[in-house]
Amino acid sequence: MKASKVAGKGVKSLSAEGKSPTAGLRERKRQETRERLTRAAMTLFLERGFEATTIDDIAAAADVSRRSFFHYFASKEDVVAAWQEGAAGTLAAEIVARPADESMLTAAENAIAAAVKRLDPAEAAAMSRLKRDNPALRARDQLKYEKLERALADGLAQRARTKSDRQKARLVAMIATGAMRVGGESWIGEGAREKPEAFVRRTFDAIRAILE
Repeated sequence: MKASKVAGKGVKSLSAEGKSPTAGLRERKRQETRERLTRAAMTLFLERGFEATTIDDIAAAADVSRRSFFHYFASKEDVVAAWQEGAAGTLAAEIVARPADESMLTAAENAIAAAVKRLDPAEAAAMSRLKRDNPALRARDQLKYEKLERALADGLAQRARTKSDRQKARLVAMIATGAMRVGGESWIGEGAREKPEAFVRRTFDAIRAILE
Protein backbone atom coordinates (compact mmCIF):
# COMPACT_ATOMS: atom_id res chain seq x y z
CA MET A 1 0.00 0.00 0.00
CA LYS A 2 2.74 2.46 0.97
CA ALA A 3 4.72 1.68 -2.15
CA SER A 4 1.61 2.28 -4.22
CA LYS A 5 1.06 5.65 -2.60
CA VAL A 6 4.64 6.71 -3.17
CA ALA A 7 4.48 5.61 -6.81
CA GLY A 8 1.23 7.49 -7.20
CA LYS A 9 2.82 10.65 -5.89
CA GLY A 10 5.66 10.23 -8.33
CA VAL A 11 3.29 9.90 -11.28
CA LYS A 12 1.37 12.96 -10.13
CA SER A 13 4.56 14.97 -9.88
CA LEU A 14 5.61 14.03 -13.37
CA SER A 15 2.25 14.88 -14.89
CA ALA A 16 1.97 18.15 -13.00
CA GLU A 17 5.45 19.45 -13.65
CA GLY A 18 6.47 17.53 -16.75
CA LYS A 19 9.90 16.80 -15.23
CA SER A 20 11.70 13.65 -14.20
CA PRO A 21 13.37 13.46 -10.77
CA THR A 22 16.73 13.62 -12.57
CA ALA A 23 15.74 16.78 -14.40
CA GLY A 24 14.55 18.34 -11.14
CA LEU A 25 17.85 17.52 -9.43
CA ARG A 26 19.81 18.94 -12.36
CA GLU A 27 17.84 22.18 -12.24
CA ARG A 28 18.33 22.44 -8.49
CA LYS A 29 22.10 22.01 -8.89
CA ARG A 30 22.15 24.68 -11.60
CA GLN A 31 20.34 27.08 -9.30
CA GLU A 32 22.71 26.31 -6.44
CA THR A 33 25.73 26.97 -8.68
CA ARG A 34 24.21 30.21 -9.93
CA GLU A 35 23.60 31.37 -6.37
CA ARG A 36 27.14 30.36 -5.34
CA LEU A 37 28.59 32.37 -8.22
CA THR A 38 26.45 35.36 -7.31
CA ARG A 39 27.45 35.26 -3.63
CA ALA A 40 31.14 34.84 -4.49
CA ALA A 41 31.04 37.71 -6.97
CA MET A 42 29.27 40.11 -4.63
CA THR A 43 31.71 39.33 -1.81
CA LEU A 44 34.68 40.01 -4.11
CA PHE A 45 33.13 43.16 -5.57
CA LEU A 46 32.63 44.59 -2.10
CA GLU A 47 36.11 43.57 -0.94
CA ARG A 48 38.16 44.50 -4.03
CA GLY A 49 35.95 46.67 -6.17
CA PHE A 50 34.12 45.82 -9.38
CA GLU A 51 36.92 46.62 -11.84
CA ALA A 52 39.61 44.87 -9.79
CA THR A 53 37.62 41.63 -9.66
CA THR A 54 38.07 39.32 -12.65
CA ILE A 55 35.82 36.56 -13.92
CA ASP A 56 38.61 34.12 -13.09
CA ASP A 57 38.53 35.41 -9.48
CA ILE A 58 34.78 34.81 -9.27
CA ALA A 59 34.99 31.34 -10.79
CA ALA A 60 37.79 30.34 -8.41
CA ALA A 61 35.93 31.65 -5.37
CA ALA A 62 32.82 29.71 -6.41
CA ASP A 63 34.89 26.59 -7.16
CA VAL A 64 33.86 26.38 -10.82
CA SER A 65 35.75 26.79 -14.08
CA ARG A 66 35.86 30.02 -16.08
CA ARG A 67 33.95 28.20 -18.81
CA SER A 68 31.25 27.24 -16.31
CA PHE A 69 30.86 30.90 -15.33
CA PHE A 70 29.69 31.69 -18.86
CA HIS A 71 27.05 28.97 -18.66
CA TYR A 72 25.29 31.20 -16.13
CA PHE A 73 26.34 34.79 -16.86
CA ALA A 74 27.53 36.66 -19.92
CA SER A 75 29.44 39.29 -17.91
CA LYS A 76 30.23 40.62 -14.44
CA GLU A 77 27.42 43.15 -14.89
CA ASP A 78 24.98 40.28 -15.29
CA VAL A 79 25.98 38.97 -11.86
CA VAL A 80 25.04 42.28 -10.23
CA ALA A 81 21.72 42.23 -12.09
CA ALA A 82 21.07 38.70 -10.82
CA TRP A 83 21.80 39.80 -7.26
CA GLN A 84 18.99 42.33 -7.37
CA GLU A 85 16.59 40.57 -9.77
CA GLY A 86 14.41 39.25 -6.93
CA ALA A 87 13.70 42.74 -5.63
CA ALA A 88 10.83 43.45 -8.03
CA GLY A 89 8.96 40.23 -7.25
CA THR A 90 9.46 40.69 -3.51
CA LEU A 91 8.14 44.23 -3.67
CA ALA A 92 5.05 43.23 -5.65
CA ALA A 93 4.30 40.51 -3.09
CA GLU A 94 4.68 43.01 -0.25
CA ILE A 95 2.22 45.37 -1.95
CA VAL A 96 -0.41 42.67 -2.44
CA ALA A 97 -0.06 41.62 1.20
CA ARG A 98 -0.82 45.10 2.57
CA PRO A 99 -4.23 45.62 4.26
CA ALA A 100 -7.02 46.56 1.86
CA ASP A 101 -7.88 49.74 3.80
CA GLU A 102 -4.47 51.33 3.16
CA SER A 103 -4.27 53.97 0.46
CA MET A 104 -2.09 53.13 -2.52
CA LEU A 105 0.62 55.57 -1.43
CA THR A 106 0.64 54.19 2.11
CA ALA A 107 0.70 50.62 0.83
CA ALA A 108 3.68 51.47 -1.39
CA GLU A 109 5.48 53.15 1.50
CA ASN A 110 4.91 50.26 3.90
CA ALA A 111 5.90 47.66 1.30
CA ILE A 112 9.13 49.47 0.44
CA ALA A 113 9.92 50.02 4.14
CA ALA A 114 9.38 46.31 4.83
CA ALA A 115 11.62 45.36 1.90
CA VAL A 116 14.53 47.63 2.88
CA LYS A 117 14.26 46.58 6.51
CA ARG A 118 15.61 43.17 5.49
CA LEU A 119 18.70 44.70 3.90
CA ASP A 120 22.11 44.84 5.52
CA PRO A 121 22.69 48.65 5.59
CA ALA A 122 26.47 48.36 5.21
CA GLU A 123 26.14 45.97 2.26
CA ALA A 124 23.41 48.08 0.64
CA ALA A 125 25.54 51.22 0.98
CA ALA A 126 28.60 49.49 -0.46
CA MET A 127 26.59 48.16 -3.39
CA SER A 128 25.09 51.58 -4.06
CA ARG A 129 28.55 53.14 -4.16
CA LEU A 130 29.77 50.34 -6.40
CA LYS A 131 26.99 51.01 -8.91
CA ARG A 132 27.36 54.78 -8.63
CA ASP A 133 31.06 54.63 -9.50
CA ASN A 134 30.74 52.28 -12.48
CA PRO A 135 29.07 53.51 -15.71
CA ALA A 136 28.05 50.01 -16.86
CA LEU A 137 26.43 49.25 -13.52
CA ARG A 138 24.66 52.64 -13.49
CA ALA A 139 23.08 51.75 -16.83
CA ARG A 140 21.90 48.41 -15.42
CA ASP A 141 20.51 50.23 -12.40
CA GLN A 142 18.19 52.17 -14.69
CA LEU A 143 16.70 48.88 -15.86
CA LYS A 144 16.26 47.81 -12.23
CA TYR A 145 14.13 50.85 -11.47
CA GLU A 146 12.03 50.25 -14.57
CA LYS A 147 11.34 46.71 -13.34
CA LEU A 148 10.54 47.97 -9.86
CA GLU A 149 8.10 50.51 -11.24
CA ARG A 150 6.30 47.83 -13.27
CA ALA A 151 6.20 45.52 -10.25
CA LEU A 152 4.78 48.26 -8.05
CA ALA A 153 2.19 49.17 -10.67
CA ASP A 154 1.15 45.53 -11.06
CA GLY A 155 0.88 45.04 -7.30
CA LEU A 156 -1.09 48.26 -6.81
CA ALA A 157 -3.34 47.46 -9.78
CA GLN A 158 -4.51 44.35 -7.93
CA ARG A 159 -5.94 46.71 -5.31
CA ALA A 160 -7.74 48.78 -7.95
CA ARG A 161 -11.51 48.52 -8.42
CA THR A 162 -12.08 51.06 -11.18
CA LYS A 163 -10.35 52.27 -14.32
CA SER A 164 -9.34 55.50 -12.58
CA ASP A 165 -7.87 53.43 -9.73
CA ARG A 166 -5.74 51.52 -12.23
CA GLN A 167 -4.42 54.79 -13.63
CA LYS A 168 -3.75 55.96 -10.10
CA ALA A 169 -1.79 52.75 -9.47
CA ARG A 170 0.58 53.60 -12.31
CA LEU A 171 1.04 57.16 -11.05
CA VAL A 172 1.71 56.04 -7.48
CA ALA A 173 4.19 53.43 -8.77
CA MET A 174 6.02 56.13 -10.73
CA ILE A 175 6.13 58.45 -7.72
CA ALA A 176 7.21 55.71 -5.32
CA THR A 177 9.96 54.47 -7.66
CA GLY A 178 11.23 58.01 -8.08
CA ALA A 179 11.23 58.35 -4.30
CA MET A 180 13.30 55.18 -3.97
CA ARG A 181 15.80 56.43 -6.51
CA VAL A 182 16.16 59.98 -5.16
CA GLY A 183 16.00 58.74 -1.57
CA GLY A 184 18.70 56.14 -2.19
CA GLU A 185 21.01 58.71 -3.76
CA SER A 186 20.42 61.10 -0.85
CA TRP A 187 20.98 58.32 1.66
CA ILE A 188 24.38 57.56 0.16
CA GLY A 189 25.17 61.25 -0.21
CA GLU A 190 24.55 61.77 3.51
CA GLY A 191 26.91 58.95 4.42
CA ALA A 192 24.28 56.20 4.88
CA ARG A 193 24.13 57.06 8.58
CA GLU A 194 20.37 56.66 8.91
CA LYS A 195 18.62 53.28 8.83
CA PRO A 196 17.17 52.64 5.32
CA GLU A 197 13.66 52.15 6.70
CA ALA A 198 13.75 55.51 8.50
CA PHE A 199 14.96 57.17 5.32
CA VAL A 200 12.06 55.63 3.38
CA ARG A 201 9.61 57.05 5.91
CA ARG A 202 11.18 60.49 5.68
CA THR A 203 11.14 60.41 1.90
CA PHE A 204 7.42 59.56 1.80
CA ASP A 205 6.70 62.32 4.32
CA ALA A 206 8.33 64.70 1.82
CA ILE A 207 6.14 63.30 -0.99
CA ARG A 208 2.99 63.92 1.04
CA ALA A 209 4.10 67.45 1.86
CA ILE A 210 4.55 68.16 -1.85
CA LEU A 211 1.23 66.61 -2.83
CA GLU A 212 -0.65 68.56 -0.19
